[in-house]
Amino acid sequence: MTVAYIGIGSNQGDAHAHVLQAFDGLAQLPSTRLEGRSAFYRSAPIDAPGQGDYVNAAAGVDTELSAAQLLAVLQDLELRHGRERPTPNAPRTLDLDLLLYGDMVLQSAMLTLPHPRMHRRAFVLLPLLDLDPRLEVPGRGTARELLARCAGQRIVRMD
Repeated sequence: MTVAYIGIGSNQGDAHAHVLQAFDGLAQLPSTRLEGRSAFYRSAPIDAPGQGDYVNAAAGVDTELSAAQLLAVLQDLELRHGRERPTPNAPRTLDLDLLLYGDMVLQSAMLTLPHPRMHRRAFVLLPLLDLDPRLEVPGRGTARELLARCAGQRIVRMD
């Protein structure tokens, strides 16, 4: 089994419901066990002016799937929730990002691990810290240190 972390986001329709449904979908993935769920956070979109806020969260899973297989089932789950990709940074019913897969460092045409922008995104790092306060991002440092560098980004825990 490999520990993997998945970023979850939505800013279309009932974003909160989409994120809840994502956790349900992750719990049903083949050869995978949902091990942790972060709190929900509201964040402003980055590089997407004029869009509504996102609801973000993170999940931790133990999986027997390879990184490529896990990415494929995550993309299938997005599609089943109406995800469209008309342009980069377009609004999303559901966005599932494979952030970390064990301590794997990989750069290929289809997948980069750790996720290439996670170290610059408070909406990724703060939910991850809910799951593991001592989390290390391979090649980048601790999630806590990286989050401190994102201090200007608006993110609010939802209760």
